[in-house]
Amino acid sequence: MDKNVLLVGRKAIVLDDVREGLGVPDVTLFSATTLNEVRKVFGEHPIDTVIMGAGIDLDTRLRIVRHVFEASDSTTVHMKDWQSGPEGFLPFVKGLLERPV
Repeated sequence: MDKNVLLVGRKAIVLDDVREGLGVPDVTLFSATTLNEVRKVFGEHPIDTVIMGAGIDLDTRLRIVRHVFEASDSTTVHMKDWQSGPEGFLPFVKGLLERPV
């Protein structure tokens, strides 16, 4: 069964890198860089997991999390640390999605 995953990041290029570097066959990736884009994706698709980078300012990140939890009672949210920087986004996503269930 496919899993719908929304990647939220400050830059679209980081999200594109994740798409290219991820080796998970049963995952459909969506991306967003703003709260409005998150709303649009949630309005069009059921989302199982949201994975968010740290580059988005804290107030916006919190608004996104609030929206996710108000829009769905089954979506999980994972937030990456700040210290690992943009280059840490792909390893973070891989660690969440490529591990055996």
